[in-house]
Amino acid sequence: MDFGESGLVPAVAQDAETGEVLMLAYVSPEALERTRETGEAHYYSRSRDELWHKGASSGHTQTVEEVRVDCDADALLYVVEQAGGACHTGHRSCFHRTVDGEHVGERVFDPDEVY
Repeated sequence: MDFGESGLVPAVAQDAETGEVLMLAYVSPEALERTRETGEAHYYSRSRDELWHKGASSGHTQTVEEVRVDCDADALLYVVEQAGGACHTGHRSCFHRTVDGEHVGERVFDPDEVY
């Protein structure tokens, strides 16, 4: 993997069963190593500047069935089984609205009850 100057690569999480794109996050070498060791998605939180185990606080984990690398080795695809919602806003996918603001996604939990 080419983690470049930032030490991070983008990773897309995709539902293994439906192919739905669930989220985009960033991965450090340590996050990738932990993902491979545990079988659950780990990312690097740029806002908190720390390793992040997806679902550690919400319980909405991602079991990683496969990790794919793009042709330039500078991006990842996590093929996952998602428990609960992927988005902290309560939606199944972080991509729950169009560029025009139309709501197109499914809300699967109330974030006020989870966080």
